[in-house]
Amino acid sequence: MNLASDLLRRLHRSLAWIAAQFWLTVLLLLIGLIWTRLPDNNAWQVGLTLLIPLLLLVAALELEAGTIRALADDDSKRVKFVWGAATLLVWLALAWACWAALDWCDNRIILWSGYLNSKASAHWRATVFTYDHIASWLTFAEWVLRWIVVPAKIIPYATASAQWGWRLPVLRILRILWNWRWWSVVLVAAVVAVELPRRFFVAMPHGTVSHQVWAVSLKLAATYVIAITCWVLVLAWAAVLFSRGASGANKSDDDSLVPAPVGSGPLAKDSVSLPAPETGDDSAGDA
Repeated sequence: MNLASDLLRRLHRSLAWIAAQFWLTVLLLLIGLIWTRLPDNNAWQVGLTLLIPLLLLVAALELEAGTIRALADDDSKRVKFVWGAATLLVWLALAWACWAALDWCDNRIILWSGYLNSKASAHWRATVFTYDHIASWLTFAEWVLRWIVVPAKIIPYATASAQWGWRLPVLRILRILWNWRWWSVVLVAAVVAVELPRRFFVAMPHGTVSHQVWAVSLKLAATYVIAITCWVLVLAWAAVLFSRGASGANKSDDDSLVPAPVGSGPLAKDSVSLPAPETGDDSAGDA
């Protein structure tokens, strides 16, 4: 089975979880929006304000863990669903930390661009290392780190931990991280899910107020559908590459070859037939 057929097969068998990605995600977003409008005058309202974010977080983790496990192959070594979902919290925290660090860098691009421009010679400062050029280079580097490098690094680990907990198949993960097919899909998904929706809001609004409201609503809906579709495809592609890595490697827990004595397995697989030793009578007869 080729990669495309394997991808379609996984998507088809996981339609229920994929549908949940679309309707449950928007439901969680709406609940989160309502949560921001809750009053906090009474004790029960304060308690509800503290409880709802925890419930939303649990629901989101279970949604992602369920989708990952539905798209992947069950090798009978999985941890319980609740533990697989709980491990995603660590990778979510790591992604948030990376995002915060990139936000910090983004806020300092103006300062860094001016500093680097001032350090260049007069000729290079006016031709190549201009302020605008340096700012655009740094902005592009920050975009690549935010939307390509960080997701491409974290998703394989998160996909593995959602299935096997902290018994991570490190070698299989590294094979994915060194696979150009993985990076190419993440690159395409980032461009389609991030850059394409930005084009929807470039044009100046025009027409009646009702027309503008409908236009913005349709653009937001298209942005949401594109983002969730790309997210599901990236998870499915990770499952495909994990399956390919398992089929081409030893499936032991540590992804390593284990030495075993000759004849320790079934005769048809790894035993070796040896000639029978000569008996004492035959030796005497020869003498």
